[in-house]
Amino acid sequence: MANQIAANLAAQGEAAAVEQTAQHIRLYWDPRMKAALREIDMQDLSPIAKEAAAQVLDRKTS
Repeated sequence: MANQIAANLAAQGEAAAVEQTAQHIRLYWDPRMKAALREIDMQDLSPIAKEAAAQVLDRKTS
């Protein structure tokens, strides 16, 4: 789902899309969804979704 959100926001530019994707996850995802995000392979995420997830999960992307 993070990839879909990121794809919908990508037209706003990468920086804005990352921030808005992260904000969406913080505001609307329940704790179970956030926990599932911690368990997925980050390589499966688009660059925007990966950076947004890293922000939400407080991880470095490099």
